[in-house]
Amino acid sequence: LEGRILDYGCGYGRSLRELHEAGFAHLFGVDSSSGMIGRARRENPFARYVRNSGSEIPFSGGSFDAALLLAVLTCMPDSGEQARLFSELLRVLKAGGLLFVSDLLINTDARNRKRYERFEARHGLYGVFELEEGVTLRHHTREHLDRLAASFKTISAQEFQVETMNGHRSRAIRMILQKQPRHLRA
Repeated sequence: LEGRILDYGCGYGRSLRELHEAGFAHLFGVDSSSGMIGRARRENPFARYVRNSGSEIPFSGGSFDAALLLAVLTCMPDSGEQARLFSELLRVLKAGGLLFVSDLLINTDARNRKRYERFEARHGLYGVFELEEGVTLRHHTREHLDRLAASFKTISAQEFQVETMNGHRSRAIRMILQKQPRHLRA
């Protein structure tokens, strides 16, 4: 399959491996971790990998037919940084290009409500929390994700349940977005 696909926040290339096995040939991964990029190159050498240092995407405009954003926003608690990333994704996608977003939503169970409330004052936002491992994460409202995606046409959006890396159930969403020609954008 000929489309050029970008996995932003690719980690060690697990999703790119699945695309490769499905027959996609032009695969690119971007991650800010040099360790993850090194592992990706060793374990999944069929793709091209680039290390970045933030929300910029080191490719020229209109470079990709599709892009993946898999649980990246959860690791990016700042709304401004998320908005810059969506602008970059809009820039590097071709007109008609697709963006697949899968991420975590705000949960209403007692455990999550308690940690959202605990860290709300520190981070100025409900849904942001810290783990003992020293990482700050964010769960999102659907409205926030819709604002981020406002420059795209929403093809589909489905909520579902996932198991987190720590074995808890969480609400999640997957969205398929499409870059519209400039004259059709909101």
